[in-house]
Amino acid sequence: MFTTRPEILGTFGVVTTTHWLASQSGMAMLERGGNAFDAAVAAGFVLQVVEPHLVGPGGEVPIVFHSARTGKTEVLCGQGTTPAGATMEHYKSQGLTLIPGNGLLATVIPGAFDAWMQLLRDHGSLPLADVMAPAIHYAENGHPMLPRVANTIAGLKDFFTREWPTSAAFFTPGGRLPEAKKLFRNEALANTWKRVISESQAGGGSREKQIERARDAFYRGFVAE
Repeated sequence: MFTTRPEILGTFGVVTTTHWLASQSGMAMLERGGNAFDAAVAAGFVLQVVEPHLVGPGGEVPIVFHSARTGKTEVLCGQGTTPAGATMEHYKSQGLTLIPGNGLLATVIPGAFDAWMQLLRDHGSLPLADVMAPAIHYAENGHPMLPRVANTIAGLKDFFTREWPTSAAFFTPGGRLPEAKKLFRNEALANTWKRVISESQAGGGSREKQIERARDAFYRGFVAE
C-alpha cells in the first residue's frame, strides 16, 4: 500500500511526532528504561517548546491510550473547562452578543498540564524531572525555529503589537521577527517548569506525590504569572 509517510519498523520501540526533537526525546525515555507513557509525556512537553503555534502549556490535550498493564483502552480528557465567571450575563454586561474568537474572554482553564501529569502519575515510571528534562533543555538553550513557526509569528506581529504587547516583546523583540532555522529560546517557560519541579520535590515523598504537587504548583503559578 502506498503512503505519503515512511513506514517505521523497530525491535525496541517507536516514537513518532510532528517534530524530530520531540520524537527523539520520547525515544530517550525508552532508552533509559521508561515506558511508552514516559515517552509520550516527554514528547508532548517538547512539542510545547518547538511548535508553539500549535500547542503550549496553556493549551489542551485529548489523550487516547491503551495500557498493557490494565488491558484497557481509555480516554483522558485534557480539554480546558470554562471559567465559572464566563456566564451569558457576564458577556452581555460587556456589550457582547458573541464570545470573542480570541483574548481572555475566549480563554478556558488550561487542561494540558494536568492531563499530562495524570497520565504520568498513573501510568508512567520515571521521575517528573527526568521526563521534563528535554523540554527544559530546548526551552533554555534554544532550538532551531521551524520555518512555519517563523511565518506564523510574522503573520501575527501586528496583532501582537496591538493587542498583546507582552507577546510582541517576546516573539518580536525590538520589533524584529525571529528567523527560521535560527536558535530560539524560551527561558521564561524553562524557569517556570524548573520552579514547578523544585516545588514538587521540596516535600519529598513518592514519585506520585511529587507529580501531584507539580500539578498544584503549575496552576498556582499560572494564575500568578
